Amino acid sequence: MESNGLEIVFWSSLLLLLYTYAGYPLLVWLRAKLRPRIVLRRSHEPSVTIIIIARNGDQWIDGKLSSCLKMDYPHNQLQVVLVSDGSTDATIARARAFESPRVDVIECPEHRGKAACLNEAVRNAKGEIIIFTDVRQRLDRMAVRNLVMNFADPTVGAVSGELMLDPDAANGFAAGMDLYWRYEKWIRVNEARFASSVGVTGAIYALRHECFRPIPEDTVLDDVLIPMNVVTAGMRVVFDRHAIAYDVPSGNRAREQQRKVRTIAGNYQLVLLKPGLLNPFRNPVWLQFVSHKLLRLIVPFLLAMMLTASFALGVESAGYRLLLVAQLVLYIVALFGILLPAAQRLHVIRIPTTFLLLNWFAVLGLVSFARHRRSQPW
Repeated sequence: MESNGLEIVFWSSLLLLLYTYAGYPLLVWLRAKLRPRIVLRRSHEPSVTIIIIARNGDQWIDGKLSSCLKMDYPHNQLQVVLVSDGSTDATIARARAFESPRVDVIECPEHRGKAACLNEAVRNAKGEIIIFTDVRQRLDRMAVRNLVMNFADPTVGAVSGELMLDPDAANGFAAGMDLYWRYEKWIRVNEARFASSVGVTGAIYALRHECFRPIPEDTVLDDVLIPMNVVTAGMRVVFDRHAIAYDVPSGNRAREQQRKVRTIAGNYQLVLLKPGLLNPFRNPVWLQFVSHKLLRLIVPFLLAMMLTASFALGVESAGYRLLLVAQLVLYIVALFGILLPAAQRLHVIRIPTTFLLLNWFAVLGLVSFARHRRSQPW
């Protein structure tokens, strides 16, 4: 390839990379500042069903059900539906030990997957508003009430809550993921301020019962497909920072890698399940969806093209040699952080390390998708 072509490859890759991580966040921040859409929140008390899908969650089930039943919300308006997805531990026994008329326990003896269990749970939900939450996270006592207030606005179809990670428990790899999560939430908040958030926080989100559409049983990203169904039906998905779930950041890199790889594979699967999301005439948040979800999938390839072009161009250009050195330094720093996790206490090491790991997970996510296509392990 001639040098002009290589320069085009380098600079177009760099500009697309900058747009993905800086330009797009700046764009949504400006849109939120200049043309915000206010959510008409007010107190009201429709019937609510909290749905929990658990697979071998006996270590959390007591605390989870207790916190749900102690919500600051009328007891006669609150139902809890727990579905056990082929659990082999004491999840069912512990759940049934509550003997509360407000708790419905559904046992799926065989592992069916989260999406299939969500469909089953909604079929048994009596509430006008459905709240989805994971078994592990503790919910704030006001979480239900704060979520429900948003549905006083008739344009709102779904509401994402806020997942708060304990900063005192974050160090090394976990601290890097916490930093990324705060960045991600900031984007979602600003998306929701002028239009709709692309996806919700899986640990705590709510939607109108009437807005739920059964999802394919092999769906990986229910917390993206369900809200995108709401958006394509013409309603908003908003973000409420007062509806809080609490968790501890994962310091287990292998577990976090597995989760991120599955999420990336789920993004590819999402396009197969709902190809209309790629159509700007059918997807009201097409720009947000492409910029927020899809462009991140190609970042590893942009990085590879930049590095390759720099090597070739650096043979004859001092400027490109400097750009090559800058890239190599960032990769060396990131690898140092991976090999010596304690060094990630320093931001200058933590940020490139987290960036490199997330993009490596993106490569593995593509490989996982290619191998498993639609289905991904729970």
